[in-house]
Parts: sequence; structure tokens; C-alpha cells
Amino acid sequence: MSALAFAPLYRSAIGFDRVLNLLQESQQSAPADNFPPYNIEKTGEQTYRITLAVAGFSLDDISITARPNQLIVVGKRQVKDGVQYLHQGIAQRGFDRRFELADHIEVTDASLENGLLSIELKREVPEAMKPRTIQITSGVSTQKVIDQHAA
Repeated sequence: MSALAFAPLYRSAIGFDRVLNLLQESQQSAPADNFPPYNIEKTGEQTYRITLAVAGFSLDDISITARPNQLIVVGKRQVKDGVQYLHQGIAQRGFDRRFELADHIEVTDASLENGLLSIELKREVPEAMKPRTIQITSGVSTQKVIDQHAA
């Protein structure tokens, strides 16, 4: 499978550097670490949920960091002193899972229940970015109207 060349798009697409970089990075053949397994759901028109299977991790073992356009979930298990395992089938390795977020996606809540970490996300477009209606005035200049009232 050959990689797509994004160089022509960089020359003609202004302000889309981040999107093009994401597309280019997605083509690199780095081995995928699938731990912990996760789901991404669309729960509403502007809401999403990421659910990670983190069995065996406690609230103290997990941290969530929201940066601009990125969500980072890190899990580090506390080492239990004096425990001797006869069989250890439950994964105890740490993880660092990163999610690229679109503009204006905010984390609204996070909860851990029955070994599932749920992170709620919502798109919050700032008021200045929302569409607005522009008042259309007639062809008469406002300055001329003010001058006529002053005379």
C-alpha cells in the first residue's frame, strides 16, 4: 500500500496544517498498542463518550489530562509489596493513551465504575464562533442622516 503525498495540499490549503499532519501521521506504520481497549461513542448531536476497560486500576492509578486538541489518559498501577502470584493473568502494565480532539471539544465528566473508565466530551463552540445574523441597512449613509439632523 503506497502512502498518499500531502505536499500539494500544504501548498494550497492554508490553516489546515493540523489536519494534514494528522492524516500523514495516521499513515505511518507504527505498531499499534491496543491496551487498554476502548470504545468511542457519539451520544448526541454534540456529545461523545470514550470508555476504556481499565480492570484492576483504581482512581489513584489513573490520571486524565486535557490539553488543546488532545486528551491524555495515563494509568500506573501501584506495586503491592509482599504479594506472591501463582498465576498473573490480569494485566498490570501501565498505559498512556492519547486521543486527538477536534477544536472546541471539552471534557465534561469522567467516572470509573466496574472497571470501565468513562470520559464524557462535548463540543462547545464559543459564542464568537457561532453563526450570527448581520443587519442589512439601506443605501443611505448613516453620516448623511446625522448631518441632516444637526442642521
